[in-house]
Amino acid sequence: QAQLMESGGGSVQAGESLRLTCVISRYRYGMNAVAWFRQAPGKDREGVASIRTGAGERVGVIPTAGDGRFYADSVKGRFTISQDNDKSTFSLQMDNLRPEDTASYYCAADPWFIPAYSGAWDDAQKYDYWGRGIQVTVSS
Repeated sequence: QAQLMESGGGSVQAGESLRLTCVISRYRYGMNAVAWFRQAPGKDREGVASIRTGAGERVGVIPTAGDGRFYADSVKGRFTISQDNDKSTFSLQMDNLRPEDTASYYCAADPWFIPAYSGAWDDAQKYDYWGRGIQVTVSS
């Protein structure tokens, strides 16, 4: 059973940056899709960003849309999702944070899901594995 562990949350002022990290362990093979979701008190969970790694696909069979990364409109240009060289660590660089970014952030992953091809990248039901979440608080 894969385990996902988030780190890097905290409290910052508006305009500052944070970098969230998700380490995936206890899974022999790579995850094909890794995403970040967030949920603020009283609000629905929403997708923030997703990355398609190709780890669960045959190379070249299914074309990749863009660079294989997807973002919510509210974070485009401010957040960047990436995969580290060790292949099991994923990061969410969050710049120019706003008070409305305050939420609990969750890392999610799936070994077979192909974001934007086999379903909407922000469909939470497509991701089988989830971290426990980490708090991000942005004050004005």
